[in-house]
Amino acid sequence: MSPILVGLTSAGCILGGALLGMALQRLLPGHHLGKEMQDLVKLSAGTIATLTALVLGLLVSSAKSSYDGINTGIVQGSAKIILLDRALSRVGPEAQPARDQLKRAVAGGIEQVWPGESTGTSSLTAFEKARGMELVQDQIRTLTPHNDVQKQLLAQSQQLANDLGQLRWLLIEQAHGQLPFPLLLILVFWLSLLFVSFGLFAPKNLTALVVLTVGSTAISAAIFLVMELSEPLDGLIRVSSAPMRNALQHLSDPSP
Repeated sequence: MSPILVGLTSAGCILGGALLGMALQRLLPGHHLGKEMQDLVKLSAGTIATLTALVLGLLVSSAKSSYDGINTGIVQGSAKIILLDRALSRVGPEAQPARDQLKRAVAGGIEQVWPGESTGTSSLTAFEKARGMELVQDQIRTLTPHNDVQKQLLAQSQQLANDLGQLRWLLIEQAHGQLPFPLLLILVFWLSLLFVSFGLFAPKNLTALVVLTVGSTAISAAIFLVMELSEPLDGLIRVSSAPMRNALQHLSDPSP
């Protein structure tokens, strides 16, 4: 589901809980809203609020860790791309086709994951279908060393290419991590219950309604943030393309 849609739906459900509480305030007999009942509701609301804060905090922390892991992997991959190009440049002119293929693979990857215009296709799906690095590996395998130095450089190049291929699939698997839908439903249910308790004893005026609306929006924004960070290659909050673009700039530099 779209993080924006999830955020808006969550905000509607949470605010709906507050409105339900206000409606119950009018329907329930007066002795059901006495001091003892207020204390009981506050105690229950405090328990729910503690559980909700704990779960939501853990979700934000987990999503941020996943986002940082993807970002770190892209930085590491960019550095290895530069090292691979430098190793191939030292092999000699016969490695130029492999270097050209590497440059095309990097440029194509940037365009697929960070397109200049919307293509309607998930960046993760496009990244998963890319085969540029496999072609680079094939190009390196066709090279024949003529001395010990070239043999060492080609072995290093093959290892770097293999590391990049492994890193690519590792990033893909990490990016596929999604927030479990049942957990999301339980979280929204807890928050809705919490706002029912708020609305049950809220004053009947516009200011109270505005405060409850702002509160539900703020909490749904946290849920939206969790969803966005769980999809680091898509959405509004995506990992930066700067490391890959910097690597591409180094590949365009003819100096060894």
